[in-house]
Amino acid sequence: MEVGYQFEPLNKKEITHTQLVRYAGASGDFNQIHTVVPFAVEAGLGGVIAHGMLIMGFVSQAIGHWFHIDNLAKFSVRFKAMTKPGERISVVGRIVEETEERWICEAKALNEEGEVKVSAAFEVKK
Repeated sequence: MEVGYQFEPLNKKEITHTQLVRYAGASGDFNQIHTVVPFAVEAGLGGVIAHGMLIMGFVSQAIGHWFHIDNLAKFSVRFKAMTKPGERISVVGRIVEETEERWICEAKALNEEGEVKVSAAFEVKK
């Protein structure tokens, strides 16, 4: 692999309200903006939003497909935009730099319109 190499995208199924409720139970994050539609509407969100950590998990899943997880040396993310039920998320990534010992990479979780939900920087040992 070389600088500019693009990884195979990870395409997720449409986010559902049921998925958000299940994730709330699994993660212990029961903030009502993720599960209770009237509460989220009253909060000005227009409806429930996905947990940012769920979308970050999609990025982590993609990295695990691209590389052996034991080789992951660094990983950081920035949350960019809210994700709502009905959106389909794809994770894309590429190598942006190479050192003697590591590949320095970036990844993005995007919806179908190309809106970036989470951006990530990560380094992988060769």
